Amino acid sequence: MAFLFYRPVIPAAVILLAWSGCAGHAVPAIDGANPALQTSSVSASSSRPADTRSILKGLSKDVVIGSTVDAKNGDEGPRAIYIVPDSQGILTKGQLLVCNFEDSAGVPGNGTTIEALNPRPSSAPVRFFQNNAIEGCDGDAIFHSGTVYGAGLTSGKIAVISKKGTLVKTYSGKTVTAPFSDTAATTGQSFSPLYLYAGTTTSGGILSISIGSYGNGLAIQVAKGFGVSDDSQGELAPSGLQYDSGLDTLYIVDGVTNTIVAFSNSSKLLDKDEIIVKPGGKRFECKYPKTTCATLVYSGPPLDAPMASALLPNGNLIVANTQGTANTLVELTPAGQVLDTEVVDTSSTQGVFGLVAGGTKDSNTVLFYTDTNTNTVHELEP
Repeated sequence: MAFLFYRPVIPAAVILLAWSGCAGHAVPAIDGANPALQTSSVSASSSRPADTRSILKGLSKDVVIGSTVDAKNGDEGPRAIYIVPDSQGILTKGQLLVCNFEDSAGVPGNGTTIEALNPRPSSAPVRFFQNNAIEGCDGDAIFHSGTVYGAGLTSGKIAVISKKGTLVKTYSGKTVTAPFSDTAATTGQSFSPLYLYAGTTTSGGILSISIGSYGNGLAIQVAKGFGVSDDSQGELAPSGLQYDSGLDTLYIVDGVTNTIVAFSNSSKLLDKDEIIVKPGGKRFECKYPKTTCATLVYSGPPLDAPMASALLPNGNLIVANTQGTANTLVELTPAGQVLDTEVVDTSSTQGVFGLVAGGTKDSNTVLFYTDTNTNTVHELEP
């Protein structure tokens, strides 16, 4: 049973390419965006040439990797998906980690398991972790150390899980409430903490937890104001978090306002509510606009309540719609140019809630997605 996230379509959505505003201050641009649109006084930390060749259009083969149903308790409803970066503990480099959001009866928000699958057809799921600390599992970010951070929407916790699949600790309380999606971020800079970013349904907020040898382990809500939908059918909140380490940029998908937003210099976000998203999701108030701020990457059709996203090796994004054009993937550049749209599940019921890209360049990029309608993981490949 898929968990339905519904939000009425915004009737007058306007497409804007890399438009932004931050309380009247100059707005840091996304590195690599159209230079004509850049108005920032912040020095670019990195850049890459624009890649406008569609990767999605070339992924013509859809391969079923395997079921995500837990063999012991029957949990189903695959949600978040992550690629294991290194062989650590009981995990092997290249494996897929998948959260189960539903229990064996298909009840949304009752799933408590994370499965590991090998990235090849006919793979069987192997339980990596099970605990009520991740009830309503909708996030399973993993660092090179092998430490996994599982987000539980229902439990209201972020669980720290060892590379051997054991519970280490949990984050919960006033700051960490109803986490919605998470992502691991490594800046690659010396003496810099690692960061875990997560969305939250309580304030449409973005949480930042600095970890590692140079992190303090504290959870801070560094932004708020993204759209949140809460009705009898479920919730929708900032999700699809993706971190581009080369640009130190965090991308956030807002399915309520049909927008994609980028935080520049995201590792510099250190204070509570440094960025405030104004109603409508297109304007931003930034506490330190010369250091870091938000930029609107894209707004409007063909986005239709997007939720999941994937960052491609070339820096482009693919997001998945969950509403009227459910299960449609949309590929965009960081400058907001739509490159392609593809339907991967013709069912009218939304099913694609997890995306992740693998590969190192355009020619070997593949895309994995979860489908709750069939409780499977698929791979799109050339």
